[in-house]
Amino acid sequence: MSTVTTASSRVATASPDRARPPRLDWRLRFAALSLIWGFSFLLIKVGTQGYAPFQVTLGRLAFGTAVLAAAMAVRRQGLPRGARTWGHLAVAAFLLNALPFSLFAYAELTIPSTLAGICNATSPLWGMALSLVALSEDRPTRVRVAGLGLGFLGVLTVLGAWQGFHGLDATGTALALLASLSYPVGWIYVRRTLAGTGHSHLSMTGAQLLLATVQLAVVTPLFTSLPTRVSVVPLLAIAALGALGTGLAVLLQYGLVAEVGPTTAQMVTYFVPVIATAAGFALLGEPLAWSTPVGAVIVLTGAALTQVRPNSRRTPQT
Repeated sequence: MSTVTTASSRVATASPDRARPPRLDWRLRFAALSLIWGFSFLLIKVGTQGYAPFQVTLGRLAFGTAVLAAAMAVRRQGLPRGARTWGHLAVAAFLLNALPFSLFAYAELTIPSTLAGICNATSPLWGMALSLVALSEDRPTRVRVAGLGLGFLGVLTVLGAWQGFHGLDATGTALALLASLSYPVGWIYVRRTLAGTGHSHLSMTGAQLLLATVQLAVVTPLFTSLPTRVSVVPLLAIAALGALGTGLAVLLQYGLVAEVGPTTAQMVTYFVPVIATAAGFALLGEPLAWSTPVGAVIVLTGAALTQVRPNSRRTPQT
């Protein structure tokens, strides 16, 4: 949820899939993807009202994996081969799925879904800061450095730094920010280890989600107990979170990248916190101080500036 900021999208650098004729106009799919990812934070909040965070994440991954498995079966694509590839995918699954999904679920036990959505929008900021160190081809410019500073100023605005972070749950906020940091760390790892493997995006991501599901299936019983009763609404929220927010969203994203390019497709990142904030406020009755939307705008502006490249005006996306 950066670069397109969803976790499973990071494997998209591995190799291209053949473009398929789109069934819907890309603008409609763009809007659908924005809504799906924007509502994901609300669904996490609802899911944690009936189940433990690890259980929410396990369910999310299981439903998401099922959707991708069905897509792979329809397109007659198999899982990638090679122990080395699977080893790298296991690390990617942890950094891009198991860890951030779990951190966001734990964070939303104590912070509003609106704040979690805005914290997620800091992923491009972390990504730029890390890429300056880890990726030699990513050179800093004044505009990008200014965007980085502006973005973190927006974070301080959202958190109400001038009030001494009064009323803020520090642990929950730190977990959400750590989750957003995990995405670019995973992306850099994938870029260094899995780019150019020759496998399709769908195959790689299906394997990645499968491995993340296995990781959570091992961890969850160690830290949680079986629910004493089935909470229907939270369970439906988890199913929607996995099938739509993790499974269908990946398929929509790949189609957008293939049709309009990654630069245009990644713009969905800037709509997600807006939708997450509106959904949390309208549907969950979460509090909304003036600093939240103002800070979110500053964060998104800074994040957009960090994506500016020196030659970006010469190669516009069509």
